[in-house]
Amino acid sequence: MQETSFCLRVGHLLHYSMSDSNTTDFTNPSTFILLGIPGLEAAHVWISIPFCTMYVIAILGNFTILFIVTSEPSLHGPMYYFLCMLAITDLVLCMSTLPKILSIFWFNSREINFSACLTQMYFIHCFSTMESGILVAMAVDRYVAICHPLRYSTILKNPMVAKIILAVVLRASMIILPYPFLARQWLYCRTNIIPQPYCAHIAVIELACTDTRVSSYYGLCVLLCVLGLDAIFIAMSYTQILRAVFSLPTKDARIKTFGTCGSHLFVILAFYIPGLFISLMYRFGQNVPLHFHVLIANMYLLMPPMLNPVIYGVRTKQIWGRLLQLFTHKRA
Repeated sequence: MQETSFCLRVGHLLHYSMSDSNTTDFTNPSTFILLGIPGLEAAHVWISIPFCTMYVIAILGNFTILFIVTSEPSLHGPMYYFLCMLAITDLVLCMSTLPKILSIFWFNSREINFSACLTQMYFIHCFSTMESGILVAMAVDRYVAICHPLRYSTILKNPMVAKIILAVVLRASMIILPYPFLARQWLYCRTNIIPQPYCAHIAVIELACTDTRVSSYYGLCVLLCVLGLDAIFIAMSYTQILRAVFSLPTKDARIKTFGTCGSHLFVILAFYIPGLFISLMYRFGQNVPLHFHVLIANMYLLMPPMLNPVIYGVRTKQIWGRLLQLFTHKRA
């Protein structure tokens, strides 16, 4: 899903890039040129308004989640530790992409150093993969809490939570590490123009003039074996959760128990459903304008970091209550 969403009809993109570049006879450029939203350059300033709004909401929202959880001892539990990891992941995703995107929109600062481009590519894919792993960990947390409530505190002790978080971080870091190393090996002699506002894996390797099938196959393997398996594990967890919920004797008990999963379900939908929509659009929406493809891919990358703190802040009573307490205390 992640790799597919960055594909952006590669053939059309390269045609666009080649037609806009007079330098097709160079090797391994020191910089790449990020076009922003191709075809909508004149509207970049206006497009920057929702992007800037999302950036501000994501930064304030995720820092607020971190502050509330760390400052409130009653929230020092497995679910909130995973929530903090999700907030950190979203902050890194935002700060590794949006400042450059906004500089393109506001100051026409399109150049990006080759090494900086590969670094940005690594951070985007690493922390997107990490976010998927955190969602799996949160699904496991809900499974244990609902299906084995009496053993919850003994199963998910702090050392176990630390091991799960470490496993998620190491998995994402190691799996995505070949992306920049492989990309650095290729010769780039077609063009140095990337027709989008950030360095995605597929967009970079498609500029190479050598055989990049190793990178392409590896990216597909990551997509299927990591994100695909994560989605399966989440589905399996919620299958067991639903079985436990429907076995409860009263309707009120079922609603109350399943309500504890509400925030997590909304976050999962915000992460996976747009990616599925984008995959279908790229396969069947051949007549969709190029700039629409790029805009949707940007929304897929940037919407979860903005929505996640809002969803958890509004739907989690403990966080919402603590937030209201902070505001009322300041007014007093």
